Amino acid sequence: MSTMPWLEVVSPGAYASVQDAGRRGWRRVGVPWAGVLDPRLMRVANALVGNDGGAPVIECFDGGLQLAARDGALRLAVAGDATVEVESAGERRLLSSWRSLTLAAGDVLRLRRLERGRIAVVAVEGLKLPKVLGSASTYARAALGGVDGRALAAGARLPAVPASARPERMLAAAPKAASAAAADPIRVVAGPQADHFTAAALAAFTESGYRITTDADRMGVRLEGPALVHQGAPEIVSDATVPGSIQVPGNGQPIVLLADAQTAGGYPKIATVIGADLPRLAASRPGQELRFAWVDAAEGERLARAAEAETLALLATLRPLLVGGVDEAALYGGNLVSGFLHALSAEHRPAAPGGGQGVGSANGRA
Repeated sequence: MSTMPWLEVVSPGAYASVQDAGRRGWRRVGVPWAGVLDPRLMRVANALVGNDGGAPVIECFDGGLQLAARDGALRLAVAGDATVEVESAGERRLLSSWRSLTLAAGDVLRLRRLERGRIAVVAVEGLKLPKVLGSASTYARAALGGVDGRALAAGARLPAVPASARPERMLAAAPKAASAAAADPIRVVAGPQADHFTAAALAAFTESGYRITTDADRMGVRLEGPALVHQGAPEIVSDATVPGSIQVPGNGQPIVLLADAQTAGGYPKIATVIGADLPRLAASRPGQELRFAWVDAAEGERLARAAEAETLALLATLRPLLVGGVDEAALYGGNLVSGFLHALSAEHRPAAPGGGQGVGSANGRA
C-alpha cells in the first residue's frame, strides 16, 4: 500500500493558520467569516500550484514559518513579499516568492522574513482538509476548521497529493504588495452610526493620523490617535458588524474589525473600510500610521470592481518556470548570437560586408 505525502509544520512562526475564502452564510447565528485576510494572495498562490482559487492555504505573519515534505515530493507556492529559503540535503538556497516550487521528501521550506507588509500565503497542491460549516478556515475562538480547530503548531500534519509533473510556475511580474501604498489613505464609507459623533470628531478622523498599536491580530486592529468624541451615549443597542467596521468605544480610540471579529457589537461604528483597502490595512504593522479618507458607497463598489480586474490581470500573467528558475520563453526569444558576437573584442570581431560592425550595433543593442 503506497503512502501519500504530507506536509509537516516544523515551526509556525509568529502565527500561522489554515484559511480559505471563509465561512459564509452563518453570521446570522454568530459565526464569523474567518478566511484569509488578503484574498488576492490566496488566489495567486492557489493558481501557481493548480488548485481552485478558494482552496485552503496556510496564512502566516512576519516570517518564521517552516514546512517540511514527508513521504514524497510536494508542490508548494508562496504569495507575498517573502524571503524564501529551501534546505535540501544539507544545502540551502534562496528563492523568490510569487512562484511555485517542489519540495522533495525531507526538504524544508522557510519563510525567513517579509520584506513588505506582514502577511504571506503558502498554497499546497492538493491540500485537503475537512470543511466545517462549509469552510476549512480556522476560527480558533470556537475551535472550528483548520487542524484540530486551532492555529498551526509544530508537528501538525497536512495531507496533500504527490507533486505533479507539470512545470513550476511564476508570475511575469510581482504585484505591488498590499502595504506598498502605505502612504495612501485607507478609504472608508461613513457609518452606519456616523451621526453618533460630533462634527469635530468626523473631521478629526480623516484629518489626523492614527497609529496601529500592538493590539493587532486576525480579530481586529486597535488604533491610537485623537479621541473621537461621541455625540450622546458611547454605546448602542448591539447590532451587526462586518470585517472593516470601525467601532469607537468610550475612550474614543477606533478599533477596525477583521475576519475573525465578532458578528455584533454595542459600540457605534463611525465608518466601514472598503473591501479594496481592507487587505492593506490588515497587512500594516504595529507602529505604522494610517490616514483615512471618505468615499461614498458607489465609489467603494467601483474600487472593488477595479481591484478584481487587477487580480484577474495578475493571474493572466502566470507562466511556466523551468528547473533552476530559467524562463524558457525569454531564453529562446532573445538574440543569443548577437549578444555573443558583440562581446568579442574589436580585433576578433568579423567585419560586416561594406565595412560595418557586424551583427551587434555600435550602441550595444542587438
